[in-house]
Amino acid sequence: MRSFWLCKKAKRKFALQPRIERPRGSSPRVEFRVFKPKTEKEVRGATVTKARATCLCCGTVLPPERVRAQLATQKGGADVLFDAKGRRTGGARMTAVVTLKPGETGRHYRLPTNADYAAVRRAQARLAKILSAWEQGGKHGLCPVPDEPTPVGGGSGAGRAFSVQRYGMLQWGDLFTARQVVSFSKLTSIIRQKLNRNLVSQDCASLLALVCSKLADRCNSLVNWSVGVECPNQLFKGNALPVGWDFAESNVFSLASGSIATTLTATARNTAATVIPEVSPSMPLLATATESPLPDQSAHIWFTDPPYYDAVPYADLSDFFLVWLKRTLPDHPLLRDPFDPDNPLSPKMAETIQDETKHVNGRPKDRAWFEETMAKAFAEGRRVLREDGIGSVVFAHKTTEGWEALLSGMIRGGWTITGSWPIATERYSRLRARDSAALATSIHLICRPRPQDAPVGDWADVLRELPIRVSDWMERLQGEGIRGADLVFACIGPALEIFSRYRSVETAEGREVGLPEYLEKVWEVVGRAALQQVLGTARARSRTDLAGALEEDARLTALFLWTLQSTETFNGDDNKEKENEDEKAVAKVAAKGFSLPFDVVRRFAQPMGIDLDIWTGRIIGQEKGVVRLLPIAERASDLFGEDGADAAADWIESNPGEGVQATLFPELDAAPRIRKRRRGRKTILDGDAELQGINATVLDRVHAAMLLQSSGHANALRTLINTEQDRGPEFLRLANALSALYPRGSQEKRLLDAMLLAVPR
Repeated sequence: MRSFWLCKKAKRKFALQPRIERPRGSSPRVEFRVFKPKTEKEVRGATVTKARATCLCCGTVLPPERVRAQLATQKGGADVLFDAKGRRTGGARMTAVVTLKPGETGRHYRLPTNADYAAVRRAQARLAKILSAWEQGGKHGLCPVPDEPTPVGGGSGAGRAFSVQRYGMLQWGDLFTARQVVSFSKLTSIIRQKLNRNLVSQDCASLLALVCSKLADRCNSLVNWSVGVECPNQLFKGNALPVGWDFAESNVFSLASGSIATTLTATARNTAATVIPEVSPSMPLLATATESPLPDQSAHIWFTDPPYYDAVPYADLSDFFLVWLKRTLPDHPLLRDPFDPDNPLSPKMAETIQDETKHVNGRPKDRAWFEETMAKAFAEGRRVLREDGIGSVVFAHKTTEGWEALLSGMIRGGWTITGSWPIATERYSRLRARDSAALATSIHLICRPRPQDAPVGDWADVLRELPIRVSDWMERLQGEGIRGADLVFACIGPALEIFSRYRSVETAEGREVGLPEYLEKVWEVVGRAALQQVLGTARARSRTDLAGALEEDARLTALFLWTLQSTETFNGDDNKEKENEDEKAVAKVAAKGFSLPFDVVRRFAQPMGIDLDIWTGRIIGQEKGVVRLLPIAERASDLFGEDGADAAADWIESNPGEGVQATLFPELDAAPRIRKRRRGRKTILDGDAELQGINATVLDRVHAAMLLQSSGHANALRTLINTEQDRGPEFLRLANALSALYPRGSQEKRLLDAMLLAVPR
């Protein structure tokens, strides 16, 4: 079980408490009781972590291989196993039953009874009769239980999004319990009969099929129970199909979440909201993006939201819904593969995603295949668009590597990028749940067909125009409330227009400049402009001047936080309760450190001359492609030594003016640190084993002040601030800038704001 909680609301808490019964002469067993915990510590933690299962009776931890082997013998283990007398002998176990009581608000919880298990057994018997009737009828039509294969998981490519096969769920029907399959079988049968007897129209039957399909999203054996809102979650909260441990089985005939009634109501409401009256008739065409049936220069608009490598295995994920849609509308022309009549599922061979588990003409759909196919799609879009037409390409990926691949394909396809507009497309609640640089927007790249006779550009002219264009665009977008990672990527369009309007760009010596080289300059200019905006270094135009304005660790921290920012006024929601939830979520993330993908950090750090390895372990951490900004609490021992803030405060108060520098990195007084540099994954000493201590930077002194504030040493803090004011303006300028950059609700921002209140006015 991943959780023993049943309800976890502010004024309403229920949980399960396991206890071990050890009858003499037989094996121990686990029993439960429902109780109301007063504190979180009263509720036991999960019994499964990363497929490692812990036995409640003896504490033995089963490795993932054994867990998978046991579940594989039961096709995932979602159904109960009974003996001939109807007694449960294995398989899934009910832990609690959720009920509603007439005249009472809220849900109630009780332990399962024999009657609950009897209902499960009757459903299994009913399913056996349905399958028997289908077999006796010559297996005419589709099997009532979806027998199409689930995606092969594991490895690289899109296959990493699926793990169900390793747990024995080899067919799509294995993802559902007997009760769920019987329910869907009955629903699909009713819709087919109504349609065949002309009792409903094709449009109505299609909508009912969507109801059945949507119902499957909440009625399967991988859906967990939401303890915050007391209902089954949706299966597809992300772009993968992971295995589930404990799950919630909805009563489809109730009036609660996961029922036919609520799903039907939601579908009707959403359908009504999307109906556009008096719209001109359209003619959709089904074709691959690389081979359009449209003639040359026939379209006014070319719009696409393209895939990104192996990020989303669209077709494989869609099969979860397709298997039930097919059983509801078996003769529908869109519910089959138009390219391969023998394929029982959605078409995948021509799908432009990276997936090494599949091959096209003997070639694996690897990274190179994806990039080549994307370039063909962009070239085909350029062919069908009129010379005065406009193209729009949506992109929401936050790694700069992804941008390079996308932009390279567009430019090679004959496009000029003329603008990039951030458009709010992501749900606020979805963003709040993320731990890193989530884009609050999708960037819409606006592009035009590049003329066939486009000239060759001069590299020097391009570089002169670039900082002016980026600075103007950044100022405009910031005025419209765009921040951080959204702002970084929204500046790409105007920057690319300078480069992509030429058929090629060459240096004075005649060397052609590639897109990666140009993008390095773009990231450098964007980073410099960001520092000018947030740190008040508007006069620092060159990298040398900028480096003198702030030390390297302060530049790294400021750029990191700036990139991390998202638009906090998203959707204009001023609801105080939501703001409090946001602050709690931010504080939870900040406790372990804010994080960004390594690629994003490297791209803004490298052009600014920032060496990440030097600061790893001091202000950042690196692990598995992620860079983490260390929480201020993790720096205490480095800054003050083993004696901590108390000893440092005494020293500062008794040695004003020099106490700050002397108390930072105190261990260096006795044992200077050997400077190291990294080569690949190994750390080696410089050839001469040079000894060098570390001087405290302005950022170190700001962090020291924050720790003094945290530990309540007001006198030492005032002494430190007075010393820093005498030293110069850098300390307060950096402190104010970081206060504006740290997210609301984070411990660092609270400490900075409190510390700044102690500054003499």
